[in-house]
Amino acid sequence: MPAGALALVALLAAAVSCTPSTHDLRTDISIVRDNDLLDSKSPSANNSALFLHSRMSFSEAKVACNKLGEELWAPASGSSGTKKILSIINYQEPDTGLSAIWVAPKDGNTPTTINLQGKVSSTDPSATNPVLCMQTAPFSNGVSQDNTERWQVGAHSNNEDVLGFRDRNSFRFQGMRFATKTERFAYPEMYRGSAGNVTALEFGSPCYQGFGSEDCHFLNVYTPFLPRNRGVDGGLRPVMFWMHGGAFTSGFGSDPLFDGGNLASRGDVVVVTINYRLGTLGYLALDDGETNGNFGLADQILALDWVRKNIRDFGGDPDRITVFGQSAGAASVRAMMASPKASGKFAAAILMSNLGGIAYGESYSKYYSIEDQLKLVGDAILRTTKCTNATSQVKCLRKVPVGSLGAGARYLVNDGVYLTTDELNLKGGPLNVHVLMGIASEDGLPFLSFPRNRTVVNDTQWLTSQGLPAPPPRLFPPIETRNKTRAAFGVGAQLATDAMFRCIDQATVFAGLDSGVLGSKVYYYELERTYQTPEWPKIDLCQAPKSKAHPAGDPESPVDNLRCHSGELLPVFGNIVRQGNQLRDEYDLPWEQYLLDAFTSFARTYDPNPEKEFLKARGFESTLRALEQSPWEPAVRDEMTMKRIDWPMEGDMMRDFKDLEQCKFLGLPLDYYI
Repeated sequence: MPAGALALVALLAAAVSCTPSTHDLRTDISIVRDNDLLDSKSPSANNSALFLHSRMSFSEAKVACNKLGEELWAPASGSSGTKKILSIINYQEPDTGLSAIWVAPKDGNTPTTINLQGKVSSTDPSATNPVLCMQTAPFSNGVSQDNTERWQVGAHSNNEDVLGFRDRNSFRFQGMRFATKTERFAYPEMYRGSAGNVTALEFGSPCYQGFGSEDCHFLNVYTPFLPRNRGVDGGLRPVMFWMHGGAFTSGFGSDPLFDGGNLASRGDVVVVTINYRLGTLGYLALDDGETNGNFGLADQILALDWVRKNIRDFGGDPDRITVFGQSAGAASVRAMMASPKASGKFAAAILMSNLGGIAYGESYSKYYSIEDQLKLVGDAILRTTKCTNATSQVKCLRKVPVGSLGAGARYLVNDGVYLTTDELNLKGGPLNVHVLMGIASEDGLPFLSFPRNRTVVNDTQWLTSQGLPAPPPRLFPPIETRNKTRAAFGVGAQLATDAMFRCIDQATVFAGLDSGVLGSKVYYYELERTYQTPEWPKIDLCQAPKSKAHPAGDPESPVDNLRCHSGELLPVFGNIVRQGNQLRDEYDLPWEQYLLDAFTSFARTYDPNPEKEFLKARGFESTLRALEQSPWEPAVRDEMTMKRIDWPMEGDMMRDFKDLEQCKFLGLPLDYYI
């Protein structure tokens, strides 16, 4: 090995060896944080602490905090912030007989403890108690993070000593490898560690999509809790395993839109985000009996296997994994539900804006035969790369420059191994998976091209040219407006949403409950407020209209305010402010808090109605009021109900499934799968 490489290895080993870990400190560690999702702008930004669970003497407590780069926690007597920290600990540690916790002495010398009611006392320094340390690690955001030595923390996992770090919200382990370096068009193999030291301070490369790398099998873990050892059972958090969207052609697990820190912190869950191969590299299938496609799906399932094997080391419970995703990520969740290779490996599923039905949406919930995929895109790729007549087409394709392969082969296939049917079987036996799913009110709008000609005749032609049927005005009435473009988009938005989202997802719930495949209940929603991602789709109608009174946009506006695809991403992850966006009105924050609270509650208890004691302990008052005013009722076999998610949440927000007559017209009736 070159001298420079040896020096780097030695430096890394030294860095890991002097970095505090829960094993070295002989304690579990929790980040206790009063998280209102305002990050550094919050009045409670500094109200956080490190809770060291093990009992130790006063001198040991000071040493442990110092090793973490912190001092003992200094409570503010009688303050609401102090009460909040103690309330969270009391909820998390209900049966431990916890009566005193070491904190900073008021006079700088006298050993001091605080009880869960906030009473501060002088205490014998040889007594053993858990510890509260300061938590001054800075906030990270979409453009910067401080992973320097002071904030670094170690964990032992997958036969490696892993160097991560903490920010204000969570412990972060970024860019961990879950598969060995994989040959193009080969199925991934589990990475089993190096028996050495590795860093997880920076994100790994995205999978190739015009940028990135073919060596991209990396995942990221965000956790509020690190256990002393993997044998710990008490305290393990549920796991939320995220698969990004992007039409199976783009996206990556380290996208700051779905940074997992706020989700982990406020929701008290462990968040995992992953990369998987995309486009032709991820889904091309050939008829050679070996190159059977679904490489991206195989990556996702292998990442899930890695999580089941190793997530205990990061405070996660492998028996309480919720797989969740949006758009193509939701299609990936659906494919996992259909896959025998993923069966029994997760407890719950959240499908956000799953596509299906007709037109552009059809391929997301349908699994092509290899022959059909070849006819659709594969043969053209072989011709373009001059590999059609090669002795081995796959060997030929492996030699082609990656940028010449394109992204056209983006379809899941029935390969006989990862997928064995042409769609999710909703007539079989129970999947034993808890399900939450839903859409945005105008989810389909961004999938329509802009209508250029403005006549009634051409409006119809504009829609039919995109694979949609001509909409009868009785079922798809035009809105009252002088703006013909707006009127056309209004009709198109309803038609496209029904055709590609609403009808097929409602039919999935109906059939799954009728047969019992989805159990006895499914929680279903429709978003009537969204916060559109700034980068996509850049359609004015998807952005709340701006005015002098609402410079950041008016989400309550009755016109020019459609709730579009991807408008749930920022609030579900609690990242509106973290990403540098403005809150548009007084309702954005409580709505965002509610959405995150409901989704993480589902991960914890398989019910999106959060436990009232959890909300009270953390002071989540707006979500508690919403829960009391309008609980989320599940759809059951004889009652297809859904939750309207808007704000303010007043009165009964439950409604029957929508647009049943329109879905019947589209050939996607409620009993489509029956």
